[in-house]
Amino acid sequence: MRSFEFCLPTKGTSVPDCPDWLHEIKYDGYRLRLERDGDRVRLITRGGYNWSSRYPWIVEAARKVRQKQFVLDGEAVVLGVDGISDFNALHSRKHDYEVQFCAFDILAEGGDDFRMLPLSMRKASLEHLLARRPEGVFVNPFERGELGPDLFRAACNMGLEGLASKRRDRPYQAGRCKYWVKVKSRSHPGARAVSRAAGPLCTNAGPQRPIGPLRLGAEAGPSAINQIRLLRSTIRGRRTAATPSN
Repeated sequence: MRSFEFCLPTKGTSVPDCPDWLHEIKYDGYRLRLERDGDRVRLITRGGYNWSSRYPWIVEAARKVRQKQFVLDGEAVVLGVDGISDFNALHSRKHDYEVQFCAFDILAEGGDDFRMLPLSMRKASLEHLLARRPEGVFVNPFERGELGPDLFRAACNMGLEGLASKRRDRPYQAGRCKYWVKVKSRSHPGARAVSRAAGPLCTNAGPQRPIGPLRLGAEAGPSAINQIRLLRSTIRGRRTAATPSN
């Protein structure tokens, strides 16, 4: 399999409002690259470590995908019952069996390198790859264009970390990229400095998979993560209410 490097977002202070941009909810988790080649599945961190033994649910889900060779970019997250990511639960290592993969890009599939394709085409390919929605891996939904600033304000009001905005016509670029902009809510705990080492800080094997609040949220993940659609409906409802009637 080819060698891949992460595209890194640029920190921004405002969300773009142009039609050429796509907007995604920024989940609070660990950045990972999910690589499958036959039966081998690897979860690669920004530091180059393989965390496949740490998050078995993601590995199990990746093996259920029909395509046997692909590379995805995304975030390892723990979701609560409200569908909001809980970084403290993730960082604690007490819920490793609850961690799932939020996929937001596809870099390769079936031996084809997708990195030079525009983001809009990669998004379509990602949706097709994960159309069966295996539990443990989900596609991060997105919104297009001018709705970005309103979407960000609504996300902040819901207690979410913020938004990631990306140019829909750009290829996947290794390293720091000005066409990927990350804007965080100042009121979110994730905006404060948190140590997120990309190395193996903890070595415990993790607990048995429990049936509890976090597990419930994880099972509800594929539906609960559609917060962006709820935000869109909320914004459009406000705009309709603000429009004077004749």
